[in-house]
Amino acid sequence: MSHSIDRLPALPLIVNDPYFSIWCAADRLTDAATTHWAGAQKPLVGIAVIDGTAYRFLGADKAPAMETVSLTVTPTATRSTLAAAGVEVTIAFTTPLLLNQPDILSMPVTYVDVSARSADGKAHEVALAFRMSDALCYETRAFPDDPEARDISIDPGYVCAQRPAMLHDSYRLGELNVAFTGRVHQGVVGHSGDGITIDWGYLYLAGTDAITADGNALKGEAAGTVTAEAPLVMNLYAAYDDIASINYFGRVTPAWYARGGLTILDAIETFHARRDSLLAACEALDKDLMGKAFARGGEDYRLIVCAAYRHVIAAHKLIADENGDMVFLSKENNSNGCIGTVDVSYPSIPLFLLYNPEFVRGMCRPVLKFASMPVWTYDFAPHDVGRYPHATGQVYGLKNRAYYRRMHGLVYPPVYLYPASADVFDLRGQMPVEECGNMLLMLAAASRADGDYELERKYMPLLDKWVRYLIEFGEDPGEQLCTDDFAGHLAHNVNLSAKALCGVAAYALIRKGLGDEATCEEYMDKARSMAKSWLERASAGDYTYLTFGKTGWSMKYNMVWDKLFGLGLLDDAFYARETKSYLPRQNEFGLPLDSRADYTKSDWILWTSAMADNATFRAMVKPVAEYLRRSESRVAFSDWYFTSTGKYRAFIARSVQGGLFMPLLMDKWTARAE
Repeated sequence: MSHSIDRLPALPLIVNDPYFSIWCAADRLTDAATTHWAGAQKPLVGIAVIDGTAYRFLGADKAPAMETVSLTVTPTATRSTLAAAGVEVTIAFTTPLLLNQPDILSMPVTYVDVSARSADGKAHEVALAFRMSDALCYETRAFPDDPEARDISIDPGYVCAQRPAMLHDSYRLGELNVAFTGRVHQGVVGHSGDGITIDWGYLYLAGTDAITADGNALKGEAAGTVTAEAPLVMNLYAAYDDIASINYFGRVTPAWYARGGLTILDAIETFHARRDSLLAACEALDKDLMGKAFARGGEDYRLIVCAAYRHVIAAHKLIADENGDMVFLSKENNSNGCIGTVDVSYPSIPLFLLYNPEFVRGMCRPVLKFASMPVWTYDFAPHDVGRYPHATGQVYGLKNRAYYRRMHGLVYPPVYLYPASADVFDLRGQMPVEECGNMLLMLAAASRADGDYELERKYMPLLDKWVRYLIEFGEDPGEQLCTDDFAGHLAHNVNLSAKALCGVAAYALIRKGLGDEATCEEYMDKARSMAKSWLERASAGDYTYLTFGKTGWSMKYNMVWDKLFGLGLLDDAFYARETKSYLPRQNEFGLPLDSRADYTKSDWILWTSAMADNATFRAMVKPVAEYLRRSESRVAFSDWYFTSTGKYRAFIARSVQGGLFMPLLMDKWTARAE
């Protein structure tokens, strides 16, 4: 099995969390300046001086580019080998996002390993330099005074902010040399927004070679004579200390690893001390995951998995709540910047269910907490818990939200403190059936994975309300939004109804897990009745409609839970007919979301394909892989793009791409059930 890639729209380099996320939006590491996922330049530069002549192996610089010999992307690493003047230079970025090691995963540190060797049999004098700009420490767009200014991530016309006053220093730390840089003024957790980069904290570079803070950059350097047998090696640690990560309902909290008092220097020293074992763990994960993906869907599916893994995890921040429990908060990258969005968590969970379901409970805890507060007066689940990095109450559907959304960097008011009488939400802007179904399904799935139902026990009064809402309004939903809100309000949504009936079944499974067999059977009977009615009203013969008004067609991705949980609500013949009906509707780059437009959501394609036979699955996966190979949109794996042109519509590096792992979860759970 080859580890090489044909090409990706953007190459992941340092990908740790929503802020510490640096990419190269090009085919080769020397083809473009490196940027944050949202497009702002955050320069990383690599220079090799070979026998007195400078060449570039990373980023944008006046030195000529080396020739790319190979480029590989695995779930945890990006590695490239480049050549010039008889020397090969290899640079590797490895981020140990190991879901079975939350402490390590939450440490914002990436290994940057650079080596040079002779490729022509001769000895060469080589000096290696890796440079990180201090622009990683501040927001590079001006904060506009105009209240009509748009808060969007990709805006070629934005005004660059002036470089703020910066400080830097360096010192010795045990075996390591360390340098850091950051703003003189530290407004910790001082803004919120969508395509906005961090404006506080300190960038670190460490290693056993020379490490300096040079003007407006941190630099690692090594020099020596290289031969084929004696390479020059420079092992570096790129890290970011955000000081505080999240405003969690009034408590400004650090990252998970720092919950007991550890510092960024502890994190760097941990990565140094455990270097061999962590890199070995990354290699083992890569080999296992790529092998399973290749066995499931060939090179197409392996490419998709490799392209998605790091950014799915890095679209979150992991913290501890006041009880020391895990809270895993996503950011809606390039959609609206919301934090802890339920219908963004929902599609992402297959990846986390594969490795550690506690991360799914970590997504649910903040939603359950907010839904229990006086300001949330509804009988259905919330949409989100704030705008990143402020988890201070739902902002979607908030009255007067437009002002805060337009203003670049403004922080929403502390909604969580409002009383019930405040009336701060617009009902039309909610997603009632969507979020009730999502929460019940997420909780049931996490508990099915490991048998722990204590979170549901604690919040059972909420779950009781939500399942009653699904029963009353979910069988034939009125005009309301679903997670695909960009398509607008839709009445009698067949796929949304599918979520409702699966949500009712999920509630039944939760009751069973808590030992209440009688209530389980009561609600499972209701789910079966809803499924029977659903099929009768939705069926168009060999496919199902978009609406119960017998119009259009759509992907029925929400029915995946029937097969994943082994519920038996619909028979196998239905799934064979339904999934095969999608094949003639596919375009060059995938299956459209539904009959209303030719754009798609790649996460939902993989949910849908997981219900199909192997031939249909592979036929549905191939166009998604072609999007990665051929899209002209140089952005980190977008989940919303046009199936006719391969151009992205919006949404960059979002956590929802965890849904691309649904076929592997289906395989794992199906095998366990047999």
